[in-house]
Amino acid sequence: MTISVIIVSYNVRYFLAQCLCAVQTAMQGINGEIIVVDNASTDGTATHLPPLFPTIKWILQNENAGFAKANNKGLTAAAGNFILFLNPDTLIPEHFFKEILAFVNRH
Repeated sequence: MTISVIIVSYNVRYFLAQCLCAVQTAMQGINGEIIVVDNASTDGTATHLPPLFPTIKWILQNENAGFAKANNKGLTAAAGNFILFLNPDTLIPEHFFKEILAFVNRH
């Protein structure tokens, strides 16, 4: 696996949905995975989004243990050679991963 994208979420369902769409588009043709760690959101994230994004690894916490612990939980589930920690309100360009991986391979 080339890259693991880890996103920690807490009550940002609409931002997260847009972020996941952008990441999935940018990941086309890349051997990678997306891991979402939800910190016990109360906005319906855990019930509404997993069915819309079935290829994503969902780690649904029962309590909000904090941002750092959630990132560490996602990291333990990651299999990629590279790790990208991404905030859920981020929209990445369509060719982001291809360009960044090409840069890394050149250097």
